[in-house]
Amino acid sequence: MALIPLDLPPGVYRNGTDLQSQGRWRDANLVRWHDNTLRPIGGWRTRADTASAGQVRGLHAWGENAGDRWIAAGSYNKLYAYSASGTQFDITPTGLTVGNEDAIQSAGFGDSFYGLEYYGVPRLELSAVTPATTWAMDSWGEYLVACSSSDGKVYEWQLNTGVLPAAVANAPVGNRSILVTEERFLMCLGAGGNPRLVQWSDRENNTVWTPLATNEAGSLELQTEGSIECGVRVQNQALILTNIDAHVATYSGPPYVYGIERIGTACGIISNNAIAVVDAGAVWMGARSFYSYSGGAVTEVNCDVADYVFSDINVGQKSKIFAVANAAFGEIWWFYPSGGSNENDRYVVYNYNDNSWSIGSMPRTSGVDSGVFRFPIFTSATDKKLYEQEVGFNYDGAEPFIESGPISIGNGENVMSVVQMIPDEKTQGDVDATFKTRFYPNDVERTYGPYNMSNPTSLRFTGRQVRVRIEGAVNTDWRVGINRLEVVAGGRR
Repeated sequence: MALIPLDLPPGVYRNGTDLQSQGRWRDANLVRWHDNTLRPIGGWRTRADTASAGQVRGLHAWGENAGDRWIAAGSYNKLYAYSASGTQFDITPTGLTVGNEDAIQSAGFGDSFYGLEYYGVPRLELSAVTPATTWAMDSWGEYLVACSSSDGKVYEWQLNTGVLPAAVANAPVGNRSILVTEERFLMCLGAGGNPRLVQWSDRENNTVWTPLATNEAGSLELQTEGSIECGVRVQNQALILTNIDAHVATYSGPPYVYGIERIGTACGIISNNAIAVVDAGAVWMGARSFYSYSGGAVTEVNCDVADYVFSDINVGQKSKIFAVANAAFGEIWWFYPSGGSNENDRYVVYNYNDNSWSIGSMPRTSGVDSGVFRFPIFTSATDKKLYEQEVGFNYDGAEPFIESGPISIGNGENVMSVVQMIPDEKTQGDVDATFKTRFYPNDVERTYGPYNMSNPTSLRFTGRQVRVRIEGAVNTDWRVGINRLEVVAGGRR
């Protein structure tokens, strides 16, 4: 008789085959590891009852000097402001260019050798993609500055719900993105339609853009073959990402004001909102991997689910991918459209405290971490409303679960009979376990259960390897620690 602990390390491993995930978790939805236990993520509830006119692809939360708090939300054709009470105000700037709710893909013809592929069939690798419209937003003091990728203008909203945002005087147009630096410069990226130009205003004056000896306005062009996608504040620098590499802008003061250095190659970002900033630095999703920057050089982040995630993305709609930090749990979430969807319907999570990964399904189009507000705020792709995340355990009918790869309980011709499951003191709540056994990898799988995990439970099944699936009751909290299986020799097969 022996006790086999179900002590699988945190995180999902989804690279390679099922057999390569032996002794690891293989699939999951709506779960996380925290305080040394497996548990469900928090649920969600409506923050604002009024839906947006289109899918929101940019959120920003901030507080004004008087103490009121605001959320800005931008879609392909609208810009909204939400009060702390959830009241929606349409603050769409006059003359805003209407963009694209979805990316538009036009396939090309006429390349390569005669007779290759079928006549009249477009070649996908020659496709021209017009991205979905996204927004870059930041705080200029207590005011909102926002830039839509549809027209690249920089708008400023001064908190008056009766007055629409106005284009910032003298600022370049046709910008790809914007950010406000630590030194209080408004920085335009891909400025004026130049995909490599970084241009900044005078310090603390976003209406002065012409460099003079009496101000600190200026510009620099990146030495890159790529096109600027976005920028964020990190480590007292401005991190600027193109589609192929990474650069940092560091303040040096007059006469040069900013110096720009390339800090990484072959590490471009997959979309302009696919980056999140945490205390340790910034982490972003690239075309085939994940990367981080915390000073020095860019580092590739080892990802246990990379094979699964990057083969699952609808590349034609990759411009919709966005990232958001969930600092309370040490996590960064990316939401992306799966291969069978034109809208974000799946997520991948990186826990930077224990370097683990998880996956799941959730329809979200934009989000911001808690801070200004008590809970993270997301927009739903289902009804285009604002939601508070990590509240209660309501998942709109979805069910948290996790399933392991194969776990060996017998060797060679020897098989083992499992007779009892013994929970530890950390296992709490209404949670069930189902076991799936095989005698060899390609054998027919036999299913046993579900069994409640809250108390010692008698079992009766035999095999050389077993997979376990754990499911929590809907709308309840639960915990799973290191449970043990009591096994006895079952002879030979």
